[in-house]
Amino acid sequence: MADASFQPGEVVFAAEDLYNDGSIPDVADGALMAAAGTRGVVVKSGHIEAAPEVDVYVVRFEGDDAVLGSPVGCLAHELTQQVSALNAAHA
Repeated sequence: MADASFQPGEVVFAAEDLYNDGSIPDVADGALMAAAGTRGVVVKSGHIEAAPEVDVYVVRFEGDDAVLGSPVGCLAHELTQQVSALNAAHA
C-alpha cells in the first residue's frame, strides 16, 4: 500500500505476517507478532529519526481472545485497510 497514511484510532490489518525483529523487549526474536489479516488499531504515528521520510505506525493487534496485544511498530507497506477474506477470518 504505497504512500499510505494512517491516523491514530484507525482500524488496520496486517498485510503480511509480522515478526519481532528484536526491537520488542521481552519477546523472542522472530516471534510472530501478527499474522496476515489480523485486525489492529493505530495508536500512534511518527517517523524514523534517521530517515524522516519513513513513517512508522504503532499498532496494537487483536489476539485470539480479541484483547489488544503489545504495541508493534509497523511500516506503511506492512498495513492495509482493505478487508479481504483473509482479514474476515481474523476479524
